[in-house]
Amino acid sequence: MRTWKGFCIIAAVSLSISGCGSSKTNTAPANSFTPTLEASTIVNGDAATLRITTDLKLSKEHYDQQRKQGEGHVHVSLDKAEKEIMTSTEKKYEHLSKGPHELKVSLHNNDHTPYDVSKTITFEVK
Repeated sequence: MRTWKGFCIIAAVSLSISGCGSSKTNTAPANSFTPTLEASTIVNGDAATLRITTDLKLSKEHYDQQRKQGEGHVHVSLDKAEKEIMTSTEKKYEHLSKGPHELKVSLHNNDHTPYDVSKTITFEVK
């Protein structure tokens, strides 16, 4: 009986100590939602309109706030310029120079972490 009691005490102490380790764990839930993204441009003269289709809920209300699965915004960069933020499905670029242009479009959570979903579109203003 004494051996059994000693075994139980050792087991309890071992479990307590193993729970106090200093290893870091990620408590954030895994992002199981992967949104879809389709993007296109319509060129008219020296203007181009970017249109996107996604099942991500584009949220102006929660922009730059806490992550919420299935919700976020779009980062867009024209010709490697600084990124712009979109919370709608359409953006018009006016007074573009003649020649080829490139738009990079990517989907992000409210807190700006990426969904790892992006598209690059090329178009030409004639």
